[in-house]
Amino acid sequence: MVIAVPKEIKDNEYRVSLTPEAVRTVVRSDHRVLVERNAGQGSGYSDQAYLAVGAEIVNDRARLFGEADLVVKVKEPQASEYSLLQKGQTLFTFLHLAADRRLTEALLQREVIAIGYETIQAPDGSLPVLRPMSAIAGRMSVLMGAFYLQKIHGGSGVLLPGVPGVPPARVVVLGAGTVGTNAVQMALGLGGQVTLFHRETDRLQNLEEAAVTGKVILRLLKPELIEQAVQSADLVVGAVLVTGAKAPKLVGRSLVAGMRRGSVIVDVSIDQGGCIETSRATTHSDPVYVVDGVIHYCVANMPGAFPRTATSALVGVTLPYLLELADLGVAAACRRDPALAKGVNIYKGKVTSAGVAEAHGLKYEEWR
Repeated sequence: MVIAVPKEIKDNEYRVSLTPEAVRTVVRSDHRVLVERNAGQGSGYSDQAYLAVGAEIVNDRARLFGEADLVVKVKEPQASEYSLLQKGQTLFTFLHLAADRRLTEALLQREVIAIGYETIQAPDGSLPVLRPMSAIAGRMSVLMGAFYLQKIHGGSGVLLPGVPGVPPARVVVLGAGTVGTNAVQMALGLGGQVTLFHRETDRLQNLEEAAVTGKVILRLLKPELIEQAVQSADLVVGAVLVTGAKAPKLVGRSLVAGMRRGSVIVDVSIDQGGCIETSRATTHSDPVYVVDGVIHYCVANMPGAFPRTATSALVGVTLPYLLELADLGVAAACRRDPALAKGVNIYKGKVTSAGVAEAHGLKYEEWR
């Protein structure tokens, strides 16, 4: 099989979908790997490093996509890449289609097989490929929040850990999944006063029993409780995920308007549309905007800021699935691996993800 590794072109996206060591493994399995020139540069991997393990370096993007049976990326195709996708080709990457109708329609029109990292789901309900990126984003959310709380960046001037005699910042985390628990751990480590919301009592009970959260207030996702906490918060982290579907809006515009001026919202759910009504996707080059005096940080590819760490973590979990696809083909690989099968969002002109179909009012069909 011919596998293509394009250079990511999303704003300030420095990750790469395969490391040289991963390419070595793929080549040893008798597959051909085409790597776009400088694709690994942002993560610290030179073209020479790829050549040394058997990859071919390609400078022509049209050729790269045109020769590939399987295109493996980090982030969703950008508009300029839509026309490069080939009918029947397999695309393996983060997709987040429920929040992106234009991309959904493009993939349907191109009749590709689109497999989303974020919907690969193990039998226990966990998301093995999304998890490491969520961990990075969760930790980053608090670091970015603390950064923008500085007065020189438009914030309220509250130091997250406080000092003796002055209370710490109040941090509200919406969602107790991987993003949320990592945000909580980071906020506690920095000395913040943390309130964690989640929709399931059992999850909160498990966190309390495991002492994962330490000194944190645990609350159910009830509107009146969210309102009380958000209005007094210095930092709100949106960390809600419904696998494959749009994130629910937990904080409305009127509630944002009631927050203290200079407070910060970091909506990590933005890939799936965001869980704050005033959220809209931003980029690393233009990461924040202000609504009603509240700073919003809604970068849609947060882990791209730490590409060396993020690339290593991502490739570590994607490589086994990639080898399955390359060795067996999509149909056989998905029949053998139910987790991978759940990743199939688009299949040759059909919407094969219930969440994506619901988000856009499209017909859902089984991919088989």
